[in-house]
Amino acid sequence: MDTQVTHVEVVPAAGSAAAARPWLRRTLVGLLLIAAALGGGYRWWSNRPAALPAGIAMSNGRLEATEVDVAARTAGRVKEVLAREGDVVAEGQLLARMDVATLEAAHRQALAQVAQAREAVATARAAVDERQSALDLAASTLRRTEDLVARGFVSAQKLDGDRAQWLAARASLVAARSRVVEAQAGVVTAEAAAQRIVAEIADADLFAPRAGRVQYRLAHPGEVVGAGGKVLTLLDLSDVYMTVFFAEAAAGSIAIGAEARLVLDAIPQYVIPATVSFVASEAQFTPKTVETPDERQKLVFRVKVQVDPALLRQYQSQVKSGVPGVAYVRTRAVSWPANLQPRLPGDGEPLPTPNPAR
Repeated sequence: MDTQVTHVEVVPAAGSAAAARPWLRRTLVGLLLIAAALGGGYRWWSNRPAALPAGIAMSNGRLEATEVDVAARTAGRVKEVLAREGDVVAEGQLLARMDVATLEAAHRQALAQVAQAREAVATARAAVDERQSALDLAASTLRRTEDLVARGFVSAQKLDGDRAQWLAARASLVAARSRVVEAQAGVVTAEAAAQRIVAEIADADLFAPRAGRVQYRLAHPGEVVGAGGKVLTLLDLSDVYMTVFFAEAAAGSIAIGAEARLVLDAIPQYVIPATVSFVASEAQFTPKTVETPDERQKLVFRVKVQVDPALLRQYQSQVKSGVPGVAYVRTRAVSWPANLQPRLPGDGEPLPTPNPAR
């Protein structure tokens, strides 16, 4: 029997290759995404921050600086503002002037009242001299009358009249001297009023109470401000700190003067040395704007971490408030890890300008 072999040739359909391409593309994309995820995970793992050793606590916060308001002591019109926002000013520098036309008129009036009061003193003293002369005359007349009465040349009635005139002259002298004291008090009052106006004129020149940077310009020439109205707000660049919050377990071990480190989000390559300057004695509820490592901890203690003023002076032009960052505080005598050793720009190297969130 002959065996017959039939060869069957399979011809692929026309659309099968095209249908396979989307599947291949999806597979390649999936592989690339997996590779990217693995690479990102490795980079995060290799660059993850080292775990903090026991004895160092951390919390987030923002840099703050003491704000000082430059305000008008009395109500008036702003005449001139000499400082602009961002200017660094020295202590005692003239920043603004208030219009003093009204005060100058009041001062002239007060000086006139001083002159009038002094004239009243002179008049009262002249009256004293007059009453003193009248008293001397009455006393002399009384003595002569007494002598004549003793000799029997004058009646006792004349003596009584002269004695009454002497007593009246003495009372008039006492009253005249009282008017001198009253007039002198009027001079003191008038001079005090004039000095008060002079002080108000002096207060119309607004000086920087301390060195700092102008943060806000709140009034412009021509505007009228009330008593205590703010014209400028300064940032004291020698008093920069970060307020952070720690749970009781960490705050109980933090002492005033303890070493701290600040790492700002805008310049994480630098570690700024600082010192704990305040620890609250009472706990408070966690502020809504603060995140603590343990979000379930409801009561926290406020801690103030201060930057050394000498260090701030070196980078005065770059210091800004509102920059977020992290504060690390040493709660016991342990060594700082390598990543928290102080690192600052070298000599001549500017501190990168952070972008504050506010």
